[in-house]
Amino acid sequence: MKKFFTKEILMYLIFGVLTTVVSWGTYTVFVNICNMSVFWANLISWVCAVTFAYITNKLWVFDSKSWEVKFVVKEAVSFFASRGVTGVIEIVCVPLLVKTSFDNLFYNLFDKMGVGMKVLFTDGIYSKIVVSFIIVILNYVFSKLIVFKNKKVEN
Repeated sequence: MKKFFTKEILMYLIFGVLTTVVSWGTYTVFVNICNMSVFWANLISWVCAVTFAYITNKLWVFDSKSWEVKFVVKEAVSFFASRGVTGVIEIVCVPLLVKTSFDNLFYNLFDKMGVGMKVLFTDGIYSKIVVSFIIVILNYVFSKLIVFKNKKVEN
């Protein structure tokens, strides 16, 4: 049986967590400080996170070392397109879960526990968390099987 936690998967998880921090952090800033709607905050936080993810995945997760312009463009377009698919899922599903009052379960729970941290009461944050877990798995599969499958290594 193959070892599940390879260096690649561990690095993906580490940078996946950091990408998620970028996504959730920017989302929280856009909602709480910039007073953006859930939709726009989610969309812009997605762009920030995908840009961060491409750079970290290329360099440290999948060890794609080629900087040939033609290769990088092909790789980046493939990466952003695959993330576009999961981005659409996220952009549609987060507001959809919010509309179903999914987050109210958590708001009520934390309110009853006396937790007053404002970030825990950010509109849509629990919907975003649940959807993010699904997206992380899909993104790994797309990156592994499509984007970085033919990585070139510099000589």
